[in-house]
Amino acid sequence: MNNFGKLKDLVMSLEDDFSKFYDKQNAAAGTRVRKGMQELKTMAQAFRTEVQNTKNTGAAAPAAGAAKKAAPAAKKAAPAAAKKAAPAAKKK
Repeated sequence: MNNFGKLKDLVMSLEDDFSKFYDKQNAAAGTRVRKGMQELKTMAQAFRTEVQNTKNTGAAAPAAGAAKKAAPAAKKAAPAAAKKAAPAAKKK
């Protein structure tokens, strides 16, 4: 959860600059907002990559030695006649 805290801190640190830019039309605050949003984008991409790598290596498995889910049983093929529905009768 440390990554979530970092993300939340960054967003909260931008609150004043968002307010200054949108409420007071402060152009310098807009520059800081853009810079912060770029940092947010970079941070989000790093977290996304970390989560993907963790998922792929299986490090985030719920329990060690847990059995893998069995593949679902194959369904029996339905007769061809049952697969097609009869066309609806046209009203005159």
